[in-house]
Parts: sequence; C-alpha cells; structure tokens
Amino acid sequence: MPTNMNNLVPEQEPEKLAGDLQFTEGPVWHPDGYLLFSDIPSNDIKKYTPGGSVETHLTPSRNSNGLTFDREGRLVACEHTGRQVSRQSADGAMEPVATHYDGKRLNSPNDVVVHSNGRIFFTDPPYGIEPEQAEIGFNGVYRIDADGSVTMLESDFGRPNGLAFSPDESILYVDDTERRNVRAFDVGDGFSLSNDRVFIDMDTPEAGSPDGMKVDTEGNLYVTGAGGVWVISPDGAHLGTIAFPELPANVAFGGDDYKTLFVTARTGLYSVQVNTPGIKP
Repeated sequence: MPTNMNNLVPEQEPEKLAGDLQFTEGPVWHPDGYLLFSDIPSNDIKKYTPGGSVETHLTPSRNSNGLTFDREGRLVACEHTGRQVSRQSADGAMEPVATHYDGKRLNSPNDVVVHSNGRIFFTDPPYGIEPEQAEIGFNGVYRIDADGSVTMLESDFGRPNGLAFSPDESILYVDDTERRNVRAFDVGDGFSLSNDRVFIDMDTPEAGSPDGMKVDTEGNLYVTGAGGVWVISPDGAHLGTIAFPELPANVAFGGDDYKTLFVTARTGLYSVQVNTPGIKP
C-alpha cells in the first residue's frame, strides 16, 4: 500500500498533556516510561510521566534545548547559556562534552543526535547568544568523536536546527530554519557528510520555518513548522500536516510501542497516536 497521511496518522485531535510552561523544546522518551523535555526560559529539564503530572527533573539546565540519550543511556543536552554539549554523569551532574571548536567557543548548541557507534552530531546556531558574543563566525553542524575531538562537518547554514538520521543511518537530515528547508547529506564511512541536497523546501506561508524533527522506522520525517508537524515521506513528498493549538517546536516518539508522538509546543506538551513506530534514541 502506498504511504499516505491516513496510513501514518489516524484522524484525531491532539491530546494536551501539560500546560502553563514557558517555551518547551527537546523532548526525548526514556525506556523506563517517561518523557524528558526542556523548558528553556525556566532553566529546567522537565519530566512527564503518562498518567501523572510534570515535575522538574534537573535545574538549572543552563537553558538546555535539544536532548537525547547516548548508547549507555546517559542524558545528552544542548545548552544555550552553557554554550556546550553536556552529558549526565553517574552523580547526576551535566558535564561538558564539547565547548569549543578550533579554540573558539561554540555559539549555542541547539539539537543533538547520537549515531549507533556513539558519535554525537549536533547543530550550533546563535539563538542563545548576542551577536557580539559569537566567536566562530558561522553556524555549523558538528561531530563529537569518542576521544572528545570536535569536527566541523558543514558551515554553510543560515540557522541549522533539528537533525535526524535515516533508519539505516546512511543519511543525516538537517533543517535550516532561516532558509526554510530540510537538507540531506550522505554519511560516509569516516562519518563525514557528502552529497548535500535540499530534501524538501518548506518556504511556504503555511509551513513557516522548520525546527525540530524525528524519523520513524519506515523513514518518514516529522518536522515542526508554523502550520504544525509536517509529515514527509522518504522521497521528500509532503504527505500532510498535523495541526496543533500552539506552534510546535520539537517532537519525539515514545510510549511502550514508540507509536506516541510527543510534541513540545510553546507553553504546552501534546501527543498524537501514529501507526508506524519511531526510531528509538
């Protein structure tokens, strides 16, 4: 059966799980059965347990944004005011993993994914700093290797933001909020990026600017924009848009079967049910 919107997302109204937050971002599902997400202005990482309420998981978060887990189950965070990628240690402290590139301080790391071999990929736009604080001079995409070295993979972005791997990790998708598109790169044997191309152009009034994204096990992308969450097939076709009462910023698959799509949208946290499970972080 050809993939279409109804195959992927049953018709439904999004369920509001929590409200009265400030600016929610960076959701990630923990296999123990709860969701972590950032509330950037409140300087907290929040925890939502289905059937329960939202509580503070970690504070201060140094205004964390994107969150994920590494292959050992440790929380990895992009910090705006910390201007670093950090990782949680055994005692619960968030310790620096990457703070500089080429001797210069990072801008304000935004979103992050971890490859199955443990390498960390992240975006570094300047949203968390003032223009005069920028040291690097561009807004890049980076890789952190096991030895802690930081490699710049791509610097030709306006505002690199959300990123995600295809199911087989052969493609890295990165959206550019400023240029309103999602780009795709082939991931080489040495974990370099090549064959840069525009995967989908979202420069339309109904799409707005792309922000966070995730990929399901069939390779479909779920990308947040002004119109809601865009659902995009592996060949770059816009299948449809999931509308929300507030402007979505980021998404994460979770639940027992990873068929719940959690959506951080400004002051609220929402969910919708999907038919195809997402890729586990």
